Amino acid sequence: MTTASGAAAFAAGLPASGSLLALDVSKRRIGLAGTDPGRRLVTPLLTFERKGLAADTARLQAVARERGAVALVLGLPLNMDGSEGPRARSARDTAQNFAAALDLPCFLQDERLTTEAVRDAIAEGRLARPKPGAAIDHYAAAVILEDALRAFRAAGGIC
Repeated sequence: MTTASGAAAFAAGLPASGSLLALDVSKRRIGLAGTDPGRRLVTPLLTFERKGLAADTARLQAVARERGAVALVLGLPLNMDGSEGPRARSARDTAQNFAAALDLPCFLQDERLTTEAVRDAIAEGRLARPKPGAAIDHYAAAVILEDALRAFRAAGGIC
């Protein structure tokens, strides 16, 4: 789903307006970012500790409803050579579960180096330095969402 043709088809299938919600999912936390309804602005939202599929889904449903989300973008942790390992297969399963539970389409976006991009932005002063030990997953979700929007536009999808 991260190919150019997949990006174009996904974007073309979206309604003309409505927020996109991005998820950076790990075993311990989920970082969330969202767009405005016109999909021009990406905002890091929050990071929460995972509490199990039912609790995680309920939290995501509340955020999706509050933001008027029309689709999900989930980070796909590919290996550096582009191949899929166990983490990518798990992300695909998670995407299916959340998409079904929230009744929203889901696009899988390559998330390689997103955490490094966030760390670089913090080091360069483009993002505020978080408190020691604070989660930055919502910033990684914002990078994932920005990358997906670029992929949709580059592929000629309307977004």
